[in-house]
Amino acid sequence: MEGCNEKMLMIQKWLNQHNELYTSATRHPFTLSIRDGSVDLSAFKRWLGQHYIFVRAFVPFVASLLLKAWKESDDDSDIEVILGGMAALNDEVSWFKREASKWSVSLSSTVPQKTNLEYCRFLESLMSPEVDYTIAVTAFWAIEAVYQESYAHCLSDGSKTPEELKETCQRWGNDGFGQYCHTLQNIANRRLEKSPEDIISKAEATVMRVLEYEVEFWNMSRGET
Repeated sequence: MEGCNEKMLMIQKWLNQHNELYTSATRHPFTLSIRDGSVDLSAFKRWLGQHYIFVRAFVPFVASLLLKAWKESDDDSDIEVILGGMAALNDEVSWFKREASKWSVSLSSTVPQKTNLEYCRFLESLMSPEVDYTIAVTAFWAIEAVYQESYAHCLSDGSKTPEELKETCQRWGNDGFGQYCHTLQNIANRRLEKSPEDIISKAEATVMRVLEYEVEFWNMSRGET
């Protein structure tokens, strides 16, 4: 039972072991500057345009995850959870278009930067049928969790987030999205509990890569290379 319990808590174990990287992703200077009100709006606009490109690549990744869940999941409710996330992405794409218009960001002329292209290629690699559902759903949790934690912090006590950016923070920092991420984490932990060591190792490496890409994406948004 001891080994079983360790696997059930695998994600928390990883976050403890890789706390510095996780903190770099969820308490990055870019989102901290939103929280303290010092954000450079040109950096926010850069993030807006680049993230729109990323979301469009994220949609087929989630669609592939839905197919993996249908084929491999041991719990039918997984499909419902992922389908809910898929439906939310439709609204998210529309939101990005509205925000871009509000901030005078031309999405049609936004060119994906190198970091963004690499992250999108990484997502595409996870869509391969050879990638186990457990690995893909754990990556999905990590991507969503970074945004939830980052933007929830921008809304927590003591924040000085500019009024015009609060809607952005609410989009990922709200309690409902937090509960959704918790549900994804439970799915990932359940799958990890039943997985062999090679899958667990691959899932951990994938989560670490997601966190590295998230840090690089925030860096890119600030104009760093």
